[in-house]
Amino acid sequence: MDAGERAGQLLMVGLDHAASRASLDALVSSRHLGGVILLGGWTGGVDSVRATTRHLAALASKNTTAGLGLLLAADQEGGAVQQLRGTGFSRMPSARVQDQGSPGALTADATRWAAELRQAGINVNLAPVADTVPISIGRANGPIGQYDRQFSSDPEQVSRMVGAFLAGMRAGGVAATVKHFPGIGRITGNTDVTASGITDRTTTVDDPYLEPFRTGVQDGVELVMVGSAIYSRIDPGTNAVFSKAIVTDLLRDRLSYDGVVITDDVGAARAVAAVPVGERATRFIEAGGDITLTARPATVAAMHDAITSKAKANPAFARAVQAAATRVVDLKLRMGLAHCP
Repeated sequence: MDAGERAGQLLMVGLDHAASRASLDALVSSRHLGGVILLGGWTGGVDSVRATTRHLAALASKNTTAGLGLLLAADQEGGAVQQLRGTGFSRMPSARVQDQGSPGALTADATRWAAELRQAGINVNLAPVADTVPISIGRANGPIGQYDRQFSSDPEQVSRMVGAFLAGMRAGGVAATVKHFPGIGRITGNTDVTASGITDRTTTVDDPYLEPFRTGVQDGVELVMVGSAIYSRIDPGTNAVFSKAIVTDLLRDRLSYDGVVITDDVGAARAVAAVPVGERATRFIEAGGDITLTARPATVAAMHDAITSKAKANPAFARAVQAAATRVVDLKLRMGLAHCP
């Protein structure tokens, strides 16, 4: 791959349900993008989604994406966060309700949900949530607790259910993602809509709330999503997605994760709005991350240009880009989206 192709593999862009399925064609081709996430609530059922993903998958070619297939993703957690609905998709209960059954039952359900995603042409599920929300915070936790997105307030139980969900996704042939590292269960603000109330003053590098993420790593989860909260006892004042102490030192070194790391949305999220658009991608790569996810197609050019420009000027950063692109290609090889010559 050349510099532009490597940069493109490190970007995933959102396609809103109200947009034309062809609206990203030029962007995918000119910026060599590695992935697309369906956003905004798709209610037309499996056939509608399949028509879109078939179109998107056909954009991949030797000239546009260096011969690499696209990661086609969705947020299919259950409850309030189920982006794909309608005929052919089960109505998924929230994680709190999923937790009322046994791990075996959840694995069986997740296997069925994964089969539905595959039928729709989705190969990556940005789930399960591995965050633990303490009882003392509960629904005051804006991003997770308010919507019953957590399995439990006990990290050991969260670990069991995360493992069960992952087993089902794997059995159904869909790559899974544990999120939002290192945990956003102890904040009150939702990083998507505010930069206030997003500092966690409790979590440490040996915190028991890290155990569900450790379970994901040990189970070979395909992706880990890093959130945009701030952790004052790990790296004060720095959003997790830009923190080497969190992405490299904690996730990669301490938890021994060598797979693909992806951001939560940093295109529209208010938590990172003060950071120049291009720097959101370069700072994530410098921290040890791989794929920058942006809900806003209009931000892609600035991110892609920032990655290629910095790589040209900075050999150390160029090596980081090479390492990140290699991890993405390795994942795509395992998923059957890339082929060694």
